[in-house]
Formats: sequence, C-alpha cells, structure tokens
Amino acid sequence: MNVRIEDRLAYIIAVVNEFAAAHSLNSQQAYRYLDRFKGIDFVDQFYNIEHTQSFEDVVEDLSIYCRKNGGALS
Repeated sequence: MNVRIEDRLAYIIAVVNEFAAAHSLNSQQAYRYLDRFKGIDFVDQFYNIEHTQSFEDVVEDLSIYCRKNGGALS
C-alpha cells in the first residue's frame, strides 16, 4: 500500500494530539515523550495497522509500547 507522506504525517500529528489529551500533556510534551520512548517510530512502522484502529486503541498501544521502552506514563 502506497500512502502519501502528507497523509502519514497528518495521522502521526493527530495521534500525538490524542496521546497528549489522554495523558493531560500539551502537544510538545507528548511529542517529546513519544519520540524519546520510540512511540513515533512505532506509529510510523505500523501505520498500515494502527490507522485502522480507533484513536483510543492507538493511544493504549502507544502507552504500552512506551512503557516497555522505559516510559512512565500509564
């Protein structure tokens, strides 16, 4: 599946904003956290699967993945 880079980036931005809202962070804090604990890489690598899920499920997946990589948010 060939996805336009603009669509992929727009999705990642939306996920960062949803993650921020779910964890009471601002967007910049959420981005830095997700970048540090490899959440951005996770969403990018598994875009084809994650974009078919609800944002709630993606935020849950990211929370679990980041915790496994040393993150402390639950």
